[in-house]
Amino acid sequence: MIERADILSMEYLKKTEYTGCNKGMRYRLEKVEEEGEKKLKATVWPEPFNFFRTPEEEKQSALFAFEEDGIVDAVAWMNDRLFEDKEKWDQAAGRWDTYRLN
Repeated sequence: MIERADILSMEYLKKTEYTGCNKGMRYRLEKVEEEGEKKLKATVWPEPFNFFRTPEEEKQSALFAFEEDGIVDAVAWMNDRLFEDKEKWDQAAGRWDTYRLN
């Protein structure tokens, strides 16, 4: 389970993205601009590959308020994905054979 304490501060997220993983699920939090407003975008995808090597169709994303409550909401959403898609994350380690050099 991902905890709020696992995520770095708002000051960090203002400057760059934050990535982590938990039980086969990788995640990324980043600041985005949507309709002139700052938002917190949370994205999850299965291991073993990084954000840039994982096909877009394997990623799930959601937007939250770019504030402390938004981080709490994003953590709750990521934990929901962790439990609802448990089978996907459990099978993630067996995906190394799908790696292709481009």
